[in-house]
Amino acid sequence: MFMCMAISSGVQIAAAADRLSTPLTASPGDATRGRQIVLAREGGHCILCHHVPADEIKVFGNVGPALDGIGSRLDAAQLRQRVVDISAVNPQAVMPTFHRATAIAKVAPEYRGKPVLSAQQVEDVVAYLGTLK
Repeated sequence: MFMCMAISSGVQIAAAADRLSTPLTASPGDATRGRQIVLAREGGHCILCHHVPADEIKVFGNVGPALDGIGSRLDAAQLRQRVVDISAVNPQAVMPTFHRATAIAKVAPEYRGKPVLSAQQVEDVVAYLGTLK
């Protein structure tokens, strides 16, 4: 099943229900920058809900699944879809959308219409998650 999806840049792309095959940027993601985003308590906020294999972080959330080995279970297109808009995969997910900026409920007024992560940050996070084998 394919659907048309508008991302924060206004571009519409075709996506399968569980994957977003087209990268959001022309430049590839950088796993080092992606790791910084994933481990930061500001920005991605990933560690607030997910365990990530990182010795320097001692406290992780457990609301979402552990990300250990996620790169072995999901390919880049599947990871990208989940970061951009998990609700396309699981409408009941509590994880926020990180790159869709429209039709989102319960957003503070100063953040309405703005994605949490830029297109390059999404690609960086996808590159990092892909290294977690």
